[in-house]
Amino acid sequence: MNRLADETSPYLLQHADNPVDWWPWSPEAFAEARERGVPVLLSVGYSSCHWCHVMAHESFEDETVATYLNAHFVPVKVDREERPDIDAVYMEAVQAATGHGGWPMTVFLTPDAEPFYFGTYFPPEARHGSPSFQQVLEGVVAAWTDRREEVAEVAERIVADLAGRSLVHGGDGVPGESEIAQALLGLTREYDEQHGGFGGAPKFPPSMVVEFLLRHYARTGSEGALQMAADTCSAMARGGIYDQLGGGFARYSVDREWVVPHFEKMLYDNALLCRVYAHLWRTTGSDEARRIALETADFMVRELRTAEGGFASALDADSEDADGRHVEGAYYVWTPAQLREVLGEDDAAFAAAYFGVTEKGTFEEGASVLRLPGDTGPVDAARVADVRGRLLAAREERPRPGLDDKVVAAWNGLAIAALAETGAYFDRPDLVERATEAADLLVRVHLGEVARLARTSKDGQAGDNAGVLEDYGDVAEGFLTLAAVTGEGAWLEFAGFLLDIVLEQFTGEGGQLYDTAHDAEQLIRRPQDPTDSATPSGWTAAAGALLSYAAYTGSEAHRTAAEGALGVVKALGPRVPRFVGWGLAVAEALLDGPREVAVAGPVGGELHRTALLGRAPGAVVAAGEGPGAGAEFPLLVDRPLVGGEPTAYVCRHFVCDAPTTDAGELAAKLGG
Repeated sequence: MNRLADETSPYLLQHADNPVDWWPWSPEAFAEARERGVPVLLSVGYSSCHWCHVMAHESFEDETVATYLNAHFVPVKVDREERPDIDAVYMEAVQAATGHGGWPMTVFLTPDAEPFYFGTYFPPEARHGSPSFQQVLEGVVAAWTDRREEVAEVAERIVADLAGRSLVHGGDGVPGESEIAQALLGLTREYDEQHGGFGGAPKFPPSMVVEFLLRHYARTGSEGALQMAADTCSAMARGGIYDQLGGGFARYSVDREWVVPHFEKMLYDNALLCRVYAHLWRTTGSDEARRIALETADFMVRELRTAEGGFASALDADSEDADGRHVEGAYYVWTPAQLREVLGEDDAAFAAAYFGVTEKGTFEEGASVLRLPGDTGPVDAARVADVRGRLLAAREERPRPGLDDKVVAAWNGLAIAALAETGAYFDRPDLVERATEAADLLVRVHLGEVARLARTSKDGQAGDNAGVLEDYGDVAEGFLTLAAVTGEGAWLEFAGFLLDIVLEQFTGEGGQLYDTAHDAEQLIRRPQDPTDSATPSGWTAAAGALLSYAAYTGSEAHRTAAEGALGVVKALGPRVPRFVGWGLAVAEALLDGPREVAVAGPVGGELHRTALLGRAPGAVVAAGEGPGAGAEFPLLVDRPLVGGEPTAYVCRHFVCDAPTTDAGELAAKLGG
């Protein structure tokens, strides 16, 4: 066992028995490199990364490679999900130098952590113009030994280039109708009318963009925006990217038709998409959207929930097939013969037609990914349910994909928001309870006694890595959503505590935000990125939570900070709308107010439920009755009952329309 044996990250523990003498990222590792006079090999990945597993098996488990590595380098292994700041800084350098990035990320550093050579996956033998990993190692050693001054100059130049890149500033003003219209036009140009989604292969679920489109439709009535959102969601729900047996979404589709996924299942994707489909149902009443939202919520609870009440990060893409090989997708794909073995001839033929399983296959070695291809016409719903249940039971007997059971604060914040709303919409109090338990874990373990958010925990113990901006923004978003659903003002208070830290530790001049706190570990560059990737950027997640908190409390400081942060959306929205979807969604809330809904009446009552189902972009909801309600929610202060009946007030900037006791009138006020 190497030094990773004492770590808690599942990804690092996967490498604890490598012959490579791995170090975790630490001052001691770089001190060792200085003392020995050797470079550092930095390898960054995550536990459900397919090519990370491949490179580990091919190279890091190889005794010859390990012996050479140990003799000439200090090897450092980083879990990008635990240290997104390290990943972001060096990925920026990799992309600048090579024009592309990915994981595993392989970077060679000086003992001062300055990068001088980059790559991603390196094969064990040279192929397709790419050198073998051993050749790369030998080339770096030769350069380090014979041309040390040249290496130092390259490293110094790279660091200077990164440091010299202009910081992102908040921009001038907030996005208005012009910027929103330009963003919508840009999305329309990139929209795949045939298959849904945006761009070509590989195709990722555009969760944040769909949220923007739904909010834009709610505010303006744009049928085009709704059509893009609804058709994209339907295409994904019917495609192989969605698990047609067990629910939940894979990370992305390798093709533009959504047929073959990259099979890893991430908590963040499923949390975001669960909420998207719940919001689509709220907008259209689609039965399909309702089913997908509930099945995805149930998947998260069934397969990702930890013993402590949080939610694990991911399920691997790989698992053992019938021959004992560790291969991608083995748990999920089917051949016609496998269908016949489980279902018999007649039901297997029915299932093959229904799920698109062919003799040729849609994946590898004649296997098919289950999907719902085309219009199969009227189907026997009972027969579909029976076949699905039997196939799911048979699949449960297969070797399961590995589970990365660390709890990431940001992604749990997303899950809390999704489960709370889905539970409220569909009368599933069990889902609200699961959201509350996850929130309790974040307060109890991730905040704990230090009153600063820890990025991760495992087995109920907080990790050593500090929370980054996305953790504060997404957890605050989850707490604010939980406050709206449960009527418990403590969640509003916790959100305010986190957002005050954002103002104090993550905010610069002119509305700019940083991904790390002012007092965080200093890397070669302080990371700062306002664009979405697979999740909302920390920048726009914080902007959304700040805006909602201001709507709940009337805090001008938080609203001013939100508006300052949204300046970057004004600049980026018209140019790259696909990569600032959540920022555009927050901008829609700002343009609408957002509306503040105070329900003086029982939590869970008709008016409260009607308020939660309102489509007004980013509307905040406070519900409660009695003299203590105003103490929990400032929005409820001086909001009395009318005629002794539960009463709703719809406000903007704490200025309210005439109160109503009628649920139908409230729904009309909120576009419900």
